[in-house]
Amino acid sequence: MPFGYILRCADDSFYVGSTWDLERRLGEHNEGLGAAYTKRRRPVSLAWSAEVGRIDEAYAVEKQVQGWSRAKRQALIDGRTELLSGLSSRSWAALRDRRTSDDTGDQVS
Repeated sequence: MPFGYILRCADDSFYVGSTWDLERRLGEHNEGLGAAYTKRRRPVSLAWSAEVGRIDEAYAVEKQVQGWSRAKRQALIDGRTELLSGLSSRSWAALRDRRTSDDTGDQVS
C-alpha cells in the first residue's frame, strides 16, 4: 500500500515523501540511495506515516505536508491533530496570534 511519510534527519530537520514500500524506502534513505537532501543528513528515522489507498493520494499527502511549517509537522507527528487548523498560515487564529502588542501589553491590530 502507498504511504505518505515524514523522516527526522540527523540534523533534526524533516523530510517529507511518499512511496509504495515504506520499509524499503526508509532503508534506501539510510543507505544514501534516497533523496539528495537525506543523503547529507543520515541517519534518518521514521517520524510519521499514513497509509492511503492510492499512490496519487500518497503524493497529495506529501505535497500538502511539504507546505506546512515545522510546528505544524511536529503537531502531526505528536498526534496533536486538534492543533493543525490553528497552525495554518491562513487561519484566523494564527493571524490573530501574530498581532503585535503595544508597550502596555494590549494587543493592537
